[in-house]
Amino acid sequence: MRTRSTTRTPALTEIGFGGAQIGNLSRAVHEDVARGAVDAAWDAGIRYFDTAPHYGLGLSERRLGAALRGRPRADYVLSTKVGRLLVDSPDTAHLQDDDGFAVPAAVRRRWDFSRDGILRSVEESLTRLGLDRIDIAYLHDPDEHWEAASTSGVGALIELRDQGVVSAVGAGMNQAGMLADFVERCDVDVVMVAGRYTLLDDAAAERLLPLAAERGVGVVAAAVYNSGLLSAPRPPADATYDYSTAPAELRERANAIADICERHGVDLPSAAIAHPLRRPEVVSVVVGLRTREQVESTRERYRTRIPASVWAELSAAGLVAA
Repeated sequence: MRTRSTTRTPALTEIGFGGAQIGNLSRAVHEDVARGAVDAAWDAGIRYFDTAPHYGLGLSERRLGAALRGRPRADYVLSTKVGRLLVDSPDTAHLQDDDGFAVPAAVRRRWDFSRDGILRSVEESLTRLGLDRIDIAYLHDPDEHWEAASTSGVGALIELRDQGVVSAVGAGMNQAGMLADFVERCDVDVVMVAGRYTLLDDAAAERLLPLAAERGVGVVAAAVYNSGLLSAPRPPADATYDYSTAPAELRERANAIADICERHGVDLPSAAIAHPLRRPEVVSVVVGLRTREQVESTRERYRTRIPASVWAELSAAGLVAA
């Protein structure tokens, strides 16, 4: 699998393993299934793995760390996130998590972008992962916490970068505007933009991608299926977009894109993966993976050659920017 990098970003495989699914996103995943997905990703040549404390209240980090244990540490890149501390919550341990993951609520999330909060978060992630360093640390969803995240948060990550505890720092969000602000105003190396540079949403192209190119900051594109609408050759009637029911007009647009893809012998999900990689600023596409079968289908989609005529026709139809 090919890799990409920038002057500030470590070399990442063009496909990255998104670890939310093995943190029991939406439903429980057996330990063996989760381990099989990571093993299949390794066999497929994927060497970039992304996780976060938020994913399954630490479960994703523990599973990913265990699955990668014994692999040569220099051979893969691992990213995790900061900004949500996990705090013991015995009063809710008998309940299920109420933030999308099928895990017991034995801990709760607490926003904290202070210096001490960031240092504690990284230390606890290292323990769950069983590692002594992190390759990339992202400020996680600081939408309502710009002031703290862009000062004490970034400052603490830079401190850890200077110490060699992390190699690169940045932010990961479901919006492009604030990520562009981080690139413009802060000393970041890489950002992860979820859902905002896809076949259906190119918000990142306005400011984020040009700024990243100018400053040598890598952009990781996540959620390229927009949480489901672009994940099947034909969007089903109950397809989701950004974790909600997809509006009819977006389903129609996805079907129009699929019409053009099919005329050229390719399918919609393969085009969804290929689209962000058309831009050199994008160093990896992270796909959420739950099973060995999902890894294998992702590898085949990645390997699909998308003719230039597909992009030309989509552009001429006003469906995708040139």
